[in-house]
Amino acid sequence: MSKELTPCQIAERSLIKKYRKELWSPFIAAVKKYELIEEGDRIAVCISGGKDSMIMAKLLQQLQRHSEVPFSLSFLVMDPGYNPVNRRKIEENAALLCIPVTIFETNIFDIANGTSDSPCYLCARMRRGALYAHAKELGCNKIALGHHLNDVVETTLMGMFYGSQLQAMLPKLHSKNFDGISLIRPLYCIREEDIIAWQHYNNLEFIQCACRFTENLTTEEGETSSSKRQEMKLLVRRLKQTNPDIERNIYNSLHAVCLDTFPGYKTEGGEHSFLERYRARSPHSTDCS
Repeated sequence: MSKELTPCQIAERSLIKKYRKELWSPFIAAVKKYELIEEGDRIAVCISGGKDSMIMAKLLQQLQRHSEVPFSLSFLVMDPGYNPVNRRKIEENAALLCIPVTIFETNIFDIANGTSDSPCYLCARMRRGALYAHAKELGCNKIALGHHLNDVVETTLMGMFYGSQLQAMLPKLHSKNFDGISLIRPLYCIREEDIIAWQHYNNLEFIQCACRFTENLTTEEGETSSSKRQEMKLLVRRLKQTNPDIERNIYNSLHAVCLDTFPGYKTEGGEHSFLERYRARSPHSTDCS
């Protein structure tokens, strides 16, 4: 008689088998293509309690077990002021999925929600800084965040529509304020709908937006949210009705930028114009002799 699998074992097996094409393969592709993990890395896996960070933790666990490249993982949960229900849900899911989390507490929600000037922006910056600082205390050289392909696409569209710039989300980058620490995004090539499919297949329930400022506005699919990101999500969903490849096309376009066709661009803090190249290619002399 075969031994019955635990919920954790079923979830792990489904990553490798049932959702191999949708989850495991693009995860491995991102790790290799963008050189996200190197020998000796000490990675702080940042877990918010949502579906994205939880599946990232499981994927990294699986990679650590099977990889020939040795690296270590620390699973960090920063409690910025969760209500008791959300805090308990995170702890229960971590136990169910065999993720050995370390929880540290902050009062970020209280600080961010106490200002009327872009509380979401302030909260995001403070949470990122707290994670970097705690990761550095643990001796980690990288932090891993659960941004996926849809986040990349939506960030690009928000930058165009509301920031008047073409700006993407990199798969990894060096911290500007914490020397020796890099940020990596292992879910960079994974679609959100495939994460949701894995979640439903395993009958898992994760917390949604846990912020006190927005928790009353957000449903599981976020249909009632008034955020700009949700607006982009709904826009892409509508565009997919006539072009199913719209997400992938936008994503691929970020890897094939042709600077020669742009009238202006920025790099390393400096602004440049197409006129620089145009003038450089102009004749230096009008002498016709």
